[in-house]
Parts: sequence; C-alpha cells; structure tokens
Amino acid sequence: MRLVRTYKYLLLRRLLQVSLLLLFLAGNLYGWNILQGNFSSSRLFGIIPLVDPFALLQIMATGTRVSAQALLGGGIIFVFFALFTGRAFCGWICPINMVTDLANVTGQRIIRHVPGREMNRNARYWVMGLSLVLSALLGVAAFEWISPIGALHRGLIFGMGMGWTVIVAVFLFDALVVRNGFCGHLCPLGAFYSLIGRARAVRVVHISDRCTRCMRCIENCPEPQVLPLVGKEDGAVISGECTNCGKCIEVCPDRAMYFGFRNFTTSG
Repeated sequence: MRLVRTYKYLLLRRLLQVSLLLLFLAGNLYGWNILQGNFSSSRLFGIIPLVDPFALLQIMATGTRVSAQALLGGGIIFVFFALFTGRAFCGWICPINMVTDLANVTGQRIIRHVPGREMNRNARYWVMGLSLVLSALLGVAAFEWISPIGALHRGLIFGMGMGWTVIVAVFLFDALVVRNGFCGHLCPLGAFYSLIGRARAVRVVHISDRCTRCMRCIENCPEPQVLPLVGKEDGAVISGECTNCGKCIEVCPDRAMYFGFRNFTTSG
C-alpha cells in the first residue's frame, strides 16, 4: 500500500491511459459505443462528438469545410482543457507518454554512457506552426499524417505495420538524444495545449515554508522550467507547459507540492 500511495498519480495516469486504449479497441473491434473512433475524432456513448482541436485546425488550414458536429466536438475538448486541466492531455491521456517515460528511464539507468543533449523547448511551437503551414500547402493534416499518437492507436487495432518505426524513433530519440525529447521539445500537440492551458483551474501549488530545496521535483519534472518558484515563494505553477502529471508531488519528501485550484492562490 505504501508503494501505491507513493506513486498514486503515476498509477492513476497509467490506468487512465490503458483504459482509454482498451475502450477505443473495444469500440472499433466489438462495436462498444462507450468510446468509438480515435484520439483525433471520436464519439462518447455514440452521441457526444469529441475532436482534437489541433487536428481540427489542421483540417481547416487545408481549406476543407468542417461540419458543425466537428466544431462542437473540437469546442468541447478545447473548453475542457483550456479551463480545467490545461496540458493534462500529455501526461494523463496521450499513449505516447508511456513510451517516452519508458525511454527516459532506459536512458537514465541503462544507457548512461550516452551523453544527454540540450534542445530549445520552443522548437515545438515552430513545429506546430509548420504543421499548419504544411497542411495548407499540401492539402492534408500534416501532423496527423505522421503522428506517433495515431500510429500507436492504429497499430494496436489493425497491426503495427510500418507504424512501429515511428514509435521506435520516438523511443530512441528520448533514450539516446534528449530526455523528454519528443513530448517536451518537439510535439506540436503539446505546444497547442501549452498555449491554451495557462488559464486552467487545476494546477500544482507550492508551499515554500515546507520546502527544504532538495530539488527532487525539478529533477523529475518533464518540464522543469515551469517550477521557478520552488524554494522561493508560495504559489501555483503558472506556465501552460506544465502537464499536471503529479511527478513533482510524488517525489517531494516535504509535502510542499499539491494539486490545487487557481483561485485558491495569489500567483495563479
């Protein structure tokens, strides 16, 4: 039970990620109507449309007319993540997160002789912009065409085919080149949710009086740049780049971090 308490957010994230994959699998293979489709476009209970707003932007950039239902589905997802959980899609829903977490553990514990490299985290915003430009020029949703998220989802249902090369490339990039390389530096979907998530309600809160400055939170955070307040001041994490994954809360021996709400703090 102590292990469960220590890694409760990790276990909850994995439970949610695996459950969503199984529901999609059952919906596509067995006709269950709980969740049908994929991470770009789906239906909840066969009625409520859910559309990835970034995929919708790419489709609109191609000049394709989109239906009112697609706009509604994109609006539902946009409002939920923008107002409530921010970039939690990356840490709690996206299945590639499981691949990159495994790659980071592998890189730290097994392939230690390979030096880590730095990369500008703003590159993801350039990739996001490039995805929209290419969508307009090529007439196809550019990132969706090569998305590791889509490749993993299709592979689990229809067989990996050549999709495994994309997944392996992401794993090797994170394990050998840059820690948290894909999700933290290149993924345009993560960039999109970072931009819309600054006003989210749920966020990590820091209590400076409890902090002993062990810096375990920063060492384990996939986006350590979002924690400049650690050891300095009380407040909530403001940056939209926070994935609300809860890693900093789990590793903090001082209980100086917790999930709170924006209006409960003065700095959010």
